[in-house]
Amino acid sequence: MEKDWANPAVVGLMGFALTTMATGLHVMGYWGAGPTLALALAFGGTAQFIAGIIDLKKGNVFGGSAFMSYGAFWWAVFIKDIILPTFGIKVGALGNAGFALMWFLFTFAFMIASFRIGKLLSALFVLLWIAFGLLVALPIGLVPAKPVGLEIFITGLLAWYIAMAELVNAVYGRGLLPLS
Repeated sequence: MEKDWANPAVVGLMGFALTTMATGLHVMGYWGAGPTLALALAFGGTAQFIAGIIDLKKGNVFGGSAFMSYGAFWWAVFIKDIILPTFGIKVGALGNAGFALMWFLFTFAFMIASFRIGKLLSALFVLLWIAFGLLVALPIGLVPAKPVGLEIFITGLLAWYIAMAELVNAVYGRGLLPLS
């Protein structure tokens, strides 16, 4: 008999968290795009997508859909910023704003659904929705980069905390860190 799969939330949330924090630091100007793009391909993209497949197999439509979708988001960022320019296709300011707008709308649905799941996850999706709204405004010069990057970093930091709490609570077999 096949053993049940463990909760993939730690991997999915950590992939999202680290890639998002790296993005925030990049937007603030602390380093180049390299750390974000490397994480986007490997951890935020691939590992998170796999976590989504496992979560869907376990019957979790919210977690599975979120992990797979945002994993695909990070792949799309890598494609948009690395692959497309290699073929002479550059995404300008309006294209980047439009890309963020699609994810702003997408995230709105998950934000509304998250209110039934838990306070910390709801806060995460509210912050993520705000981040995409700011990323709509950033490339067209409506907001400065530093506060946008800080908000993105804080979004990733909250995801990191939720993942850490899931991990610590699972390993200790009890709720050492609050999750709701």
